[in-house]
Amino acid sequence: MTAPPYSGALDGKLAQAQLAWKAPSVVAAVVRDGTVVWSGAVGTAQVGAVPAAQDVSYRIGSITKTFTAVLVLQLRDAGLLDLDDPLGKHLPGSRHGDVTLRRLLAHASGLQREPVGDLWTTLEVPTRGQLLEGFEQAEQVLPARAAHHYSNLAYAVLGEVVARVTGGTWEQALQERLLDPLGMTRTGPAPSSPRAQGYLTEPYADAVRPEPDMDLGAAGPAGQLWSTAADLARWAAFLADPAPEVLAVATLDEMRQPVIVFDPHAFTLAWGAGLMLWRRGERVLHGHGGAMPGFLASCYAYRDEVERAGAVVLTNTGRAADPEGLAADLLSTALDADPRRAPAWTPGEVPTELRELLGIWWSEGHEFVFEWRAGALTALARGGAEHRRTHFASTGPDAWQAVKGREQGERLRVLRGAEGTACRLLFSGYAYTRDPRTFAELA
Repeated sequence: MTAPPYSGALDGKLAQAQLAWKAPSVVAAVVRDGTVVWSGAVGTAQVGAVPAAQDVSYRIGSITKTFTAVLVLQLRDAGLLDLDDPLGKHLPGSRHGDVTLRRLLAHASGLQREPVGDLWTTLEVPTRGQLLEGFEQAEQVLPARAAHHYSNLAYAVLGEVVARVTGGTWEQALQERLLDPLGMTRTGPAPSSPRAQGYLTEPYADAVRPEPDMDLGAAGPAGQLWSTAADLARWAAFLADPAPEVLAVATLDEMRQPVIVFDPHAFTLAWGAGLMLWRRGERVLHGHGGAMPGFLASCYAYRDEVERAGAVVLTNTGRAADPEGLAADLLSTALDADPRRAPAWTPGEVPTELRELLGIWWSEGHEFVFEWRAGALTALARGGAEHRRTHFASTGPDAWQAVKGREQGERLRVLRGAEGTACRLLFSGYAYTRDPRTFAELA
């Protein structure tokens, strides 16, 4: 791997974070176009024994939820479930049977945060039977979609749905449907050697205390996994540009659509179908953070018209660290320093029958420019933001459908006059004419 010109800046940010957090170790990587372009490791994964490195196993906590979510979406794409299925379709007789899978994925169900019991104080984890029995006593602490309410319980139950639909266990589905196809040989419910020890960093002394290893039992689909920086970088690359045989790009795009906003006053954080959506300046990153006793982690990806990138950060301290902020900072630094550029423009052929549709059309007093771009008919309001550009696909003679952008899914029809020339367009129920007209003039 040839070091990029910005590697020194990333090295500095990693070293500074390890010092500021008093973390025994911090390991990180940045991936672009499916390849790790930078990686770094500072400190010790086991004090006095194992140095930090890309191949050392760390806990990734709730990043596990992104794996569970992808499994659910895979099963939806296979026609085995629907995101709007009520939970009762898969857990018959449950008192929470009206909650939909989509709301469970987006933390919009209103279910209590943790499984019934005192898991985080007793460290006693539920068996599958105990999880399901406790679920029937669990509270719905908020009405569904009243507000974002994070729920590990919701993801534990989604893992049960995966198990029932596939006829095995969540662990088996994870291995067969994700880890094996993606070559993630160092990711799984248990650590592999070499591994990091989790620590609590003492706030008033240069000292650490080991945290206990903790298996989450039946709550595993919410946060059980271990991984390495090298392996997790594969996952970041997947979340930026999925292997189509594992997950369709259109499905990833659906997972990135906001279902509920965490901070309606600021619109900087939302949840899609299993992914956190975090606005950092002009970019919206998608992924997740993770926390388990003695470990904090983050894995975020970015995807737009030209970029396919991601960053991961793993630490073995449970306090005063910000791996999510560091991952975003590393990723932003790399993208800003070496931005991908769109391919050079090249001329192409315009279908003869389309030429008369190109140019200015008016609707509701607004000017729209219809153009032939990159092999597609497109339309954009004069001065409109590029993401609002509508892309059309032909569905027959003088018939089109919006496949991207404004009014996606709506139909476009071409109306012709007595001489056979296009005189009006009808799109999503509104008329487009070559000159501005009142509604009365259109009637």
